[in-house]
Amino acid sequence: MAIIQKRSKRKATGGRYRPVPKKKANKGSEPTFTVVGELRQRIKRTRGGEDKITLLAAQKANIFDPKTKKYTIADIKAVVDNGANRNFIRRNIMTKGAIIETSAGKARITSRPGQENNVNAIRIE
Repeated sequence: MAIIQKRSKRKATGGRYRPVPKKKANKGSEPTFTVVGELRQRIKRTRGGEDKITLLAAQKANIFDPKTKKYTIADIKAVVDNGANRNFIRRNIMTKGAIIETSAGKARITSRPGQENNVNAIRIE
């Protein structure tokens, strides 16, 4: 079934909106659940013929340390906390705002791994 991102066909009162022409701009896609594991990517065609690389699984993250103001590449061990969905912790799914355990310590993800093809994070104490 297609995912559509447009307004409802019904008003708050239950009345019906007049139908509008269908547009491909309203078409959505399935969510990309980026997990901890061996690097896997998928190329998707976007509007205008461009390509987007989505991240399906990742082992490494770019960690920014606010004290030293430097980036390091660290191995991801597991997802510790995820505010988006508590079941994502058990399944090791990484989303923006998730807390991950790395070889450099705990870090909060600041990028959108399923959309941006990388995992950027800020180290937290």
